[in-house]
Amino acid sequence: MNTTKTLEEWEFELGTQMRALRLRANLDQVSLAARAGIGLTAIKNLESGKGATLKTLIKALRALDRADWLASLAPQVSISPLRMLKTKPARQRASRKRAKDDSDNA
Repeated sequence: MNTTKTLEEWEFELGTQMRALRLRANLDQVSLAARAGIGLTAIKNLESGKGATLKTLIKALRALDRADWLASLAPQVSISPLRMLKTKPARQRASRKRAKDDSDNA
């Protein structure tokens, strides 16, 4: 994972991918905007990397039948690695057999 990209580079890359998805679906920007229920300017801004809101991104992805992208952005964590370390099972040992005391027989 490349964390050295700037915000503008990430926006441009995401916009390029959104444009490719739209073209693969054989939609023009006007059709995608209508299908997503957002403005044409929002689609243009999203694809050009000039910024967009999260709502715009979600609506556009849903209209392109690619809502699966959203799940990959924030995968659900089932078990916290730190919690796993803290909740180690107790070490089990065999118990020693006790010698019978004389007080037990009294």
